[in-house]
Amino acid sequence: MANGAMSEQEIKDFFSDKYPAGISPDADLNQYSSIVDMIEKSFKRFATKPAFTAVGATLTYADLDRKTKEFAAYLQNKTNLKPGDRIAIQLPNLTQYPVVVFGAMRAGLVVVNTNPLYTTREMEHQFNDSGAKALVVLANMAHMAEAVLPHTGIETVIVTELADMHAPLKRTIMNAAVKYVKKMVPPYNIPGAIPFTQAMKDGAKFTFHPVSIDADDLAVLQYTGGTTGVAKGAMLTHRNLVANLLQTKPVLLTKLGEGQETVIAPLPLYHIYSFTLNCGIMVETGNHSVLIPNPRDIPGFAKELKKWKFTAFLGLNTLFVALCNNEDFQDLDFSSLKITASGGMALTSDTAKMWKTVTGCDIAEGYGMTETSPVVSINPMNAIQIGTIGLPIPGTLLKTIDDDGNDLPLGEPGELCVKGPQVMKGYWQRPDETAKTITEDGWIKTGDVAVIQDDGFVRIVDRKKDMILVSGFNVYPNEIEDVVTSHPEIVECAAIGVPDLKSGEAVKVFAVTSNPNLSSSDVKEYCRERLTAYKVPKVIEFRDELPKTNVGKILRRELRDEEVKKNESAA
Repeated sequence: MANGAMSEQEIKDFFSDKYPAGISPDADLNQYSSIVDMIEKSFKRFATKPAFTAVGATLTYADLDRKTKEFAAYLQNKTNLKPGDRIAIQLPNLTQYPVVVFGAMRAGLVVVNTNPLYTTREMEHQFNDSGAKALVVLANMAHMAEAVLPHTGIETVIVTELADMHAPLKRTIMNAAVKYVKKMVPPYNIPGAIPFTQAMKDGAKFTFHPVSIDADDLAVLQYTGGTTGVAKGAMLTHRNLVANLLQTKPVLLTKLGEGQETVIAPLPLYHIYSFTLNCGIMVETGNHSVLIPNPRDIPGFAKELKKWKFTAFLGLNTLFVALCNNEDFQDLDFSSLKITASGGMALTSDTAKMWKTVTGCDIAEGYGMTETSPVVSINPMNAIQIGTIGLPIPGTLLKTIDDDGNDLPLGEPGELCVKGPQVMKGYWQRPDETAKTITEDGWIKTGDVAVIQDDGFVRIVDRKKDMILVSGFNVYPNEIEDVVTSHPEIVECAAIGVPDLKSGEAVKVFAVTSNPNLSSSDVKEYCRERLTAYKVPKVIEFRDELPKTNVGKILRRELRDEEVKKNESAA
């Protein structure tokens, strides 16, 4: 053991006395055998309570129980899907989302969360890599699915419209307005596609047959980028997800109750952060999640918030800034707000101060990653340290290592490593990538450089990876570079992250071109056709050559250092 580094038992002992009153360092993680076991108990326990609301439609826990059974019964009786098969779900924050996800899980299927903003290239990769046999998609982006489906193994397609969870008359009027007045649904033609309303109607005619689910069965394939630029599926088991919700729950319940909270959920449920908090913890505690389908519409968002006496808010730095700068938001009644949690990207101290000034509520920053289901640490609600990611959640061990993999003593910056029951099973069909990330004794290397303080709180000081974080979404340079260099007039390029007031970071590309007349707008337009909007480079800088090592590897670090110096001199 190097230099004051601790054994696992010593790490456990170190953190165990750092938790504030009311939070036990040991969480009971065996309360449920699976996510399905958890939701079914919540459906009964909180039957009359509201569970989810979106676009004016509210589902109670009893509604969720009935509708998820109907959807599961449809899958069991009207499709060829079997337990263990993968189902891709490409939906924004609508009440259809929990119905489809929990219904699929009750039928024993593995959920593949798919970003509705994906380009056809990204969709095709994810559908084929996961081996998805079914897709549930919103009509608004069904035209994209139409282009991709012939190149995939997907056999069953279910299409839902925005207002499908409303009563028939209101549903018809709202869906017609979306399609014909607002023209938000591009034409599509998917032979054999089943309307979601028809699937639910058919499912109601059949009996749902419960499926035996083991804690170590896969629940979700959650895709995340990698340093190779290829999106990989993190295999999250029922045990992983159950553990993480039960580990995180005690921290939140120091300020929240059960069956009485109204939680604002603007972050997409297909993102693991919101997925675990809103479809996990808030369901287990019987609370009410108000889903925001389009949080980028800040005036519309503020208008929706005015309807609710909300008690909890889950967001991220860029969203907090945008809301605080909106006058309608500033005028809201925040007297009921008990907690605000931040994740997905670093919280700045200026943002935390601004939010406190506007709302009167402190922000508790947490930290996690897709591969850890996701929560690793969070600030205790009554002992927040701005600038830190808090304490590890119960049942979680943290340490730092040097570049050679040696354990480091407290206070020394090194790569943060995590061990706990929330750590994924591995990457789907990528044993080599799994071996690079998870050590033989179960520690996962995060790629983030951190310092563990004497009081147990943790600070992230840098990122070891070249990852760029745009509005909480991971963007990997290799993926950007692969697309840019596929342009016939780009010789080579390098992508880095640069500071951006709106999104935290933005993508900047340095490119060498064979055509001196090629413009940055030409390259951006090329990227827009091939990349999700947040991945499209904001800045293109043309150069005659790029800095390289002796063996020809482009030095991104050197380019980043140049940008830092440029910003410092400008300041």
